[in-house]
Amino acid sequence: MKKLKNIIAIACVACFFAGCGNSSTETTTEEVRVAQVQTQRLEKMTIARVLDLSTTLQGYETVNVAPSISGRIEHIFVEVGDNVSKGQMLVRMDQNQYNTTKLTYTNLGVEMARMEALKESGSISQQTYDQTKLSYDQTKENLDFLERNTFVRAQFDGVISAKNYEDGELYGGQAVLVLTQLNTLKALVNIPESYFPNVKTGMAVKLCSDIYPDKNFSASVEIIYPTIDASTHTFQVKLRIPNAKRLLRPGMYVHTTMEMGEATTLMVPYQSVLKLIGANDRYVFVNQNGVAKRVPVVLGQRFDEKIEVISEDLKEGDELITVGQAKLVDGSKINVVK
Repeated sequence: MKKLKNIIAIACVACFFAGCGNSSTETTTEEVRVAQVQTQRLEKMTIARVLDLSTTLQGYETVNVAPSISGRIEHIFVEVGDNVSKGQMLVRMDQNQYNTTKLTYTNLGVEMARMEALKESGSISQQTYDQTKLSYDQTKENLDFLERNTFVRAQFDGVISAKNYEDGELYGGQAVLVLTQLNTLKALVNIPESYFPNVKTGMAVKLCSDIYPDKNFSASVEIIYPTIDASTHTFQVKLRIPNAKRLLRPGMYVHTTMEMGEATTLMVPYQSVLKLIGANDRYVFVNQNGVAKRVPVVLGQRFDEKIEVISEDLKEGDELITVGQAKLVDGSKINVVK
């Protein structure tokens, strides 16, 4: 009996010490779960908003030199790379149809003069005169059409950027030449929809190219397209780019800079913004009564080590976690270290 009492006493003592050991472990685990962080108060700053976007240059005007008549190409007067002036002859097509129509028009001119004289004397009816006049006018219109498409001229000053035929070949519908304007270029830029109220026609734009790292080129907003692309949430603007020295060329990749005026916004340290793994979503953590709260943000403009953040859930005065945020999850308990 005495032996049994001793065993029970030993068991109770063991349970007591075991219970004390578990309490200590739980306390240690609880302490580990409290993350040590540093914070700063969010403040609004006034920034000069600048929009940097990239695009590809195009000739302001590019036209396929393609006659509206079929037939043999008699002669092409230019080669690829030639500079041409407005009105300069580029291509001469087979002239048979043009010459035949021109002869018919000349004969109708003589007939028309005779009809004029007979009409004044009252020797012909008005109907006969009108029929001759109609035939004369139709032939004149046809002759003008054939002249434009037999002797094909440049519609503007530019450079020949492609040649698809040689003299004597049959013209089959593909453009004989491609004429591109170089003195003035254009570019289409896709701008985020949030900037739509800020962009105005005539706004100055700066261009730079990696080919000319020490040069800036001037441009201006010529057209603002009136609709927003629902899939990309951007709208398009057309830039007009003077290029008198022809340093820029169609197809070049350039960077554009547009000044959007000043704005007051929230700026945070760049390293305080985290990126969701496997996505492009960005977020920050703020201190909410000793608990880390994850807040999704949209990034704006960056200035050295600071970056603009846009979120309806952030406001001036919030306590942003700037150190230790990488190890946090939403709802983590935190201890702010001064």
